[in-house]
Amino acid sequence: MSDSSVIAAITAAGRRSLQVGIGFGVLAVIGAVLNPVAFYQAYLIGYLFWLAIALGSLITLMIHHVTGGAWLCVIRRPMEAAIRTLPLLALLFIPIVLGMSSLYPWSVAEVVAEDAYLQFKSPYLNTPFFLVRAVIYFAVWCTLGHLLVKWSQEQDRTGDPMLNKPMRVLSGGGIVAYVLTTTFASFDWMMSVDPHWFSSIYGPIFMVSQGLGALCFLLIVLVLLARFEPLSKIVTQDRYHDLGKWLFALVMLWAYMMFSQFLIIWSGNLPEHIAWYLRRTDTDWKVLALILTIFHFLVPFIVLLSRLAKKRSGILVKLAIGLLVLRLFDLFWLLAPDLHDGVFVVHWLDLVVPIALGGLWLALYTKRLGEQSLVVLHDPRFPAKVLQGGADHE
Repeated sequence: MSDSSVIAAITAAGRRSLQVGIGFGVLAVIGAVLNPVAFYQAYLIGYLFWLAIALGSLITLMIHHVTGGAWLCVIRRPMEAAIRTLPLLALLFIPIVLGMSSLYPWSVAEVVAEDAYLQFKSPYLNTPFFLVRAVIYFAVWCTLGHLLVKWSQEQDRTGDPMLNKPMRVLSGGGIVAYVLTTTFASFDWMMSVDPHWFSSIYGPIFMVSQGLGALCFLLIVLVLLARFEPLSKIVTQDRYHDLGKWLFALVMLWAYMMFSQFLIIWSGNLPEHIAWYLRRTDTDWKVLALILTIFHFLVPFIVLLSRLAKKRSGILVKLAIGLLVLRLFDLFWLLAPDLHDGVFVVHWLDLVVPIALGGLWLALYTKRLGEQSLVVLHDPRFPAKVLQGGADHE
């Protein structure tokens, strides 16, 4: 199939995504009018889910440039397309600002006035400083993404191999900037939903989750695009094997960090810490915890132990779809018990809002994906190590 075929497929996907986004967006607006609190709570979870894919693509791209791993070149264009959605995601942050009083107790003056602990944290947890930090986060992410994509496109256009150096240098410092900004963003946007609880490993959990969610999404995109030229000649079983190993590593790292946080808090047995887990394990939320343990860790772990499974696109894409859905479940488990005071509640907006946001995000994503070549044209690392010729994906 020709380049025109893949462009047509991407365009059609974008058009359908926009239609879905608009349709579910109308339902979300109706829900916002009927129940603003439920809307903002659902919006926070849905927003963080799609933001994680863009930020996970950003950190993966920077790791690619720093390490020089040629195997990531096959998903470089899908990564760059996701990164180019960050300006839209910055704009979509506005509803969270408007709904702060429904999400963050520390943003309500009456609540702070009656809570000495919140008063102690008020130099950091206050609305003006929260907004300033959010602007800094998006400025850093958008600047890093813009420069890396700009230089990549310039290398496509000019064939200048020296452009690898500024991309590598920027990525080295960019990884540090990403770690700092993403850690504090996780504190601000997620952990402060319960301002009385804290965990020093919360930021790393958030970052690993972003990388895992992004890789699952990129694997799905790659398998779909690998049916068309030129990727059909490039994406071999070895490339799937490389990505499968990366997926296995991230699944293991996510499980390790989640268990480490639980073990430290359980062994400390401090009232101000264990309440967070009691809301999730001694209530109906424990069912979701069990689902995540089995299907977000045990099943992928067992499947990805097989070398053969990591080489089969059919197995990888099914696993990626399942894990991507469970990423939303995981965000729901992390945030919803605090948003609902420990009561197990699932509102219809919890499904509608993420789909609405996803439709809009995917519409822009497909547009960006179709604007440039799906393969890296002049990266000196790419032809020798990756362009094998022949497609042996399943």
